[in-house]
Amino acid sequence: MSKLVVPELGESIVEATVGRWLKAVGDQVGEGEAVAELETDKVNMEVIAEEAGVLETIVKGEGQTVTVGEVIGTVGSGSGTATVVSATAPAVSQESRTPDQALAPTPAAGTIEKAHSDDAAGLGHVTNSLLGRTTPSIRKMAREYGVDVNRVKESGGVAAAKESEQAPKSASSSQSTVTHTGQATQSKQGTGISSAVGERAEERVKMSRRRLTIARRLVEVQHTAAMLTTFNEVDMTAILALRTRRKDRFKEQFGVGLGFMSFFTKAVVGALKAFPRLNAEISGEDMILKHYYDIGVAVSAEGGLVVPVVRNADRLSFAEIEREIAALAAKARSQTLGLSDLQGGTFTITNGGVFGSLFSTPILNAPQVGILGMHGILQRPVAINGQVEIRPMMYLALSYDHRIVDGSEAVQFLVKVKQLVEDPESLLLEG
Repeated sequence: MSKLVVPELGESIVEATVGRWLKAVGDQVGEGEAVAELETDKVNMEVIAEEAGVLETIVKGEGQTVTVGEVIGTVGSGSGTATVVSATAPAVSQESRTPDQALAPTPAAGTIEKAHSDDAAGLGHVTNSLLGRTTPSIRKMAREYGVDVNRVKESGGVAAAKESEQAPKSASSSQSTVTHTGQATQSKQGTGISSAVGERAEERVKMSRRRLTIARRLVEVQHTAAMLTTFNEVDMTAILALRTRRKDRFKEQFGVGLGFMSFFTKAVVGALKAFPRLNAEISGEDMILKHYYDIGVAVSAEGGLVVPVVRNADRLSFAEIEREIAALAAKARSQTLGLSDLQGGTFTITNGGVFGSLFSTPILNAPQVGILGMHGILQRPVAINGQVEIRPMMYLALSYDHRIVDGSEAVQFLVKVKQLVEDPESLLLEG
């Protein structure tokens, strides 16, 4: 028998949450195969089986907190007569089950979560991983009592729910109330499932570890930094014309599209060289001025916003920057980013324009002291040499830490970015 142990999670990360089990108890496991997925503050990591066999026990269920070196399950050479050992689900052996229960394998611990304070009602949440694996009797009872089978706890939950709520056996109205919106609702008292009136349904969803960390860090930044934001606008005519002329040849030659991010990354590097205190961080009573340019690019992923880093952006060509950003974005959306992809970073760029944002105030990515916000391109009338013309315009926002960056310095930095973007050829010299 071999143990499934929480691996080293990376620098400064000591605990994680069991995100999901990729195998159920009794499933065959190959040597080197991923068995479970852990969620940390920054990235998801896999627990790998060191030996081939059968997943014999699950000690830590989905949603439980684990630490480095802790055992979360075991792999044995048995035939699947295994148990689930967890604080959220009692151990039940195959041999001790009733004939009806023997039809379904033991669910992984954590796939059945406690319904907050509604234990008496016996109602819980069964994840999609158990679909098709509930017993026939449970499914029959769920239909009779009008309860979604995916929301029923297996140990007599339906009957307990009926007794506590005094629901009639064929409560069609209750069924429509619970399932009308396609999801179970929760009362304000924190119970697992409660009837809703009309369309006034509610659902209580636990935040992921990453979402909690994002929330905590954003609040900390606003409490610890003297954050201000300055704004400007940039005429995108020259870049759009250049992309129109070059995009096909660029794609054919380099195998990647010519986007806006490479232009803005180059422009930011040029501006950081001119105003180095925006490429710094505060350490006690000192400023650490960084003479390298690792540019973070904010990417929206399923688990929340992440900021992978383009290393040594000043040394990369347009094509290399576009390739790196595309690769990092793909890894972020597939949740395969490594800690090395996220650590460090001297300045961040975020593009709310891809979601339609016209104007916003970005929040600093601590310990950095500057972040540039890009927005949507909108055709607007502007004055050009005494004439009104319609131009593709983008608002830019620079948030900065006023503790070490003066307002005049921040304004000049943003003007420098504007000048470089409006004259793309200059990026070859300045960037």
